[in-house]
Amino acid sequence: MDDMQSMTREEEIPASLGRCVLTLTSSSSEPRELISTLQTLTSSSDTRELIATLQTLNSSSDTRELISTLQTLNDLTADVPCGAASAEFKSSYYTRTLQVLISRINADWVQQLTVAQRRDLWDGLFFHGPPEQALLVLMDGLGTLSPSAGRDHLVDILEEFLRSGGLDRLLWSYCQGQGPRDSPQLREALLGRLAGLPDLTANRLHPHNRELFLPERYCALLATALLHALENTCQALRNGCDCSLVFVAQVLGKVCIHGNSALVFGLLAPRLSLCTRSDVVWQRVSWKLMENVPERWLEPVVTGMVLAIGRPAALSRVLGNLVLKNKKAQFLLTHKMLLLQYHHQTAVLRTILGYLAADRERRPLLIQVLRSVCETWSSPSSVRNTPVEQQLYVSRVLLLSASLLRGEEITLLRSELLQCMLGGMQSHLDSGVVRLRRLGMVVGECLSSCMDLNGTKLAFEFERDEETEELRSLMTPQEDEESDPDPEDGINPCTDVTPVPRESPMLPELEETPAEPDSDLDSDDDLTPYDMSCDQELSKATPPRYLSDCMDALQTSSDAGHVELSLRAAEGLVRKNVSTTREVSVQMVRVLLHLEDRFSTPGFLSLRHTTMVALAVTDPAPVAKYLTSEFYSLNYSLRQRLDMLEVLAMSAQELSQPIRAGEALNERAALVAEVTSYPGDDPVHWRQVVERRIQGKTRRISKGVTRPPAKGTANRYAPVAGHFFFPLLQNHDRPQVTFDLLGSDHLVLGRLIHTLGLLVHLAVNAPVAPQMGRALLDFVWALRYHADQMVRRGVLFAVCSVFLSMPSESLLTELSETLFETRAWLADVAEADSDADCRSLAVQSLVLLEKSLKRQLEAP
Repeated sequence: MDDMQSMTREEEIPASLGRCVLTLTSSSSEPRELISTLQTLTSSSDTRELIATLQTLNSSSDTRELISTLQTLNDLTADVPCGAASAEFKSSYYTRTLQVLISRINADWVQQLTVAQRRDLWDGLFFHGPPEQALLVLMDGLGTLSPSAGRDHLVDILEEFLRSGGLDRLLWSYCQGQGPRDSPQLREALLGRLAGLPDLTANRLHPHNRELFLPERYCALLATALLHALENTCQALRNGCDCSLVFVAQVLGKVCIHGNSALVFGLLAPRLSLCTRSDVVWQRVSWKLMENVPERWLEPVVTGMVLAIGRPAALSRVLGNLVLKNKKAQFLLTHKMLLLQYHHQTAVLRTILGYLAADRERRPLLIQVLRSVCETWSSPSSVRNTPVEQQLYVSRVLLLSASLLRGEEITLLRSELLQCMLGGMQSHLDSGVVRLRRLGMVVGECLSSCMDLNGTKLAFEFERDEETEELRSLMTPQEDEESDPDPEDGINPCTDVTPVPRESPMLPELEETPAEPDSDLDSDDDLTPYDMSCDQELSKATPPRYLSDCMDALQTSSDAGHVELSLRAAEGLVRKNVSTTREVSVQMVRVLLHLEDRFSTPGFLSLRHTTMVALAVTDPAPVAKYLTSEFYSLNYSLRQRLDMLEVLAMSAQELSQPIRAGEALNERAALVAEVTSYPGDDPVHWRQVVERRIQGKTRRISKGVTRPPAKGTANRYAPVAGHFFFPLLQNHDRPQVTFDLLGSDHLVLGRLIHTLGLLVHLAVNAPVAPQMGRALLDFVWALRYHADQMVRRGVLFAVCSVFLSMPSESLLTELSETLFETRAWLADVAEADSDADCRSLAVQSLVLLEKSLKRQLEAP
């Protein structure tokens, strides 16, 4: 009792209020228990008034008394009675009081309040107290109340709390150090409510959610509150006051980890870039903000800032030397975003690398990045096991890093760059993917020009496209132009308008040219010359008319024009003279296969290729036998072997198509007969004329089939499919002196498997198709885990071709022992292969296999 009597009046009020609120919360439905609890309090006048106030709030139905009670609570919340009592009430009992109010929100007397009374007395209790407690109570009440008018009232209070600057007051109170000494659990709950408010309200209010609670609106409101807190912090620092940005940084990190970094930084980053341009205090505040972000939330914050800010100089002002102070930020900016991820745009890479190169203390990290990228780009394992898109991304990083090097740094790193260039070019040129080979050429040219090795530069011949031009442009550094407009200003820059001089209408539009008195009227100087740019020089040579002359010209002629004419006429002569072609088909294929472009003939490769295809179509079996036997012979280049495979594939494709030439000849003969026939020779000619006239003047709603169905034609490829297919499988495992199919020549291996798959697909419905499919599956089964992606593509293409070509019963019989293993392999490739084409082909193969199984199981 001595301790109780020694308490001051300011301490008695909150203690009594706390016990009253606890009783209200636990047994508000029992008035007798409430009165007995209140009577146990001390008997001071202030306490008796407070007891009466709370008694009235709990049990009275008189509107006047309730309004007076609410006014008393508002006065206490608004710090009217005395500072100490009000502070103790806000820190210890404000939350419980709001919870009691929310529990009574559906009472009848609450509904009898006018709009003004409800706004000023009831709603004001949520706006005048500590904002963090009010927000927590509002969010908890929103989660516990069922759909009703009371919950709608609570939603209105929450919306007005946000509109009236509740977030600004909350953040600034923590910046000033006036926030409560909360526990880690309470801090985490508050951060979760702040960051997850759009999700929480959407779950509770769907489909009647408010527009302010949507992620776009709420994140813009929160970003504005963060900016206001930072502005107030800068002003306080100028006035000599201390502030803390720990809570603000935690809020920023929590919002970004919820996936709203783009929405927040869309407003926050441009303003930070503008304010830090000329204000040192803003730079210090920005640096401190980024340093105080918890490490577990640092990645989305830094990533969102880099993506939104867009310029190296602005990023340097906002982040400062964060990359040197924080190991996670260093790992993110020097390794993860540059080597592990590959979805960022080139502008993002310029921003990151420009940020590293902008400061003397950060330039060692640029050298570190360059060494890591060189190691990755030149690694054969990386080239084989990573997607083409990631290789392109790493190449961009490499070229951008090299373009930012200075003269002394290039001298220091010249040996490492040279080793990277040679090793990486070798790895890329060995790839079977054309895009990767072109990538190696472009990067090799750029690095050689950057190193300036005694004036020598590499030069390759490859097809120029947008991708190669973009890579070459990366070696030209771009200036970091600072042109940030003020987000608050909507003034557009004025455009320069060049004044157009007015012409007087009285002046003549054309000026007369004075004539020369002594001009020669008969001169030819004024005559317009003929345009002779498209003229071609007439060749004295004549094209050959016989195959023998054509072959002799290709073998022995030293006249470029004669050779070109012979090459252009060769295909027509082959297809026109079938019998003669079959006599010399193998000899002529040999000549064309070894023919070199001695005179740089335009279209040499296509002319040579089409002629060889015509020979293979005209005389399939002997030509296919020669090409398949020569494929594994010695002293052929890889280009010649690839030409053999291409000729076999194209000729098989043409042979498998229906014959059109015979139909064209028949139509031409019928047309000639119709034109040249004499009407008197046909006794029913007049009947046909009358019938055609009647049909022409008769209107029919439906004619039905006007043309007879197409007649089936024999597949010219089916009888010779074995000559194309089986010899290519004979010697694949025998390495030659200049040719190792299962070793280093994986480019040819991939093309071979692709050609075999095409040959099987073209032989669909042929009697030999099941045998070809079984042989191809046995061949590719051992290569399904090949390291080169071009080979894996060929394997999956061959599997698709087999599934399409073989009958269902034959396919299931062949795969009966390895069916589950095949499905597991295809599923693994579809899920985990690094190449997108391989994943797509694996999915198609699974679909075809499932269809075959379903068709076979449903068969009677």
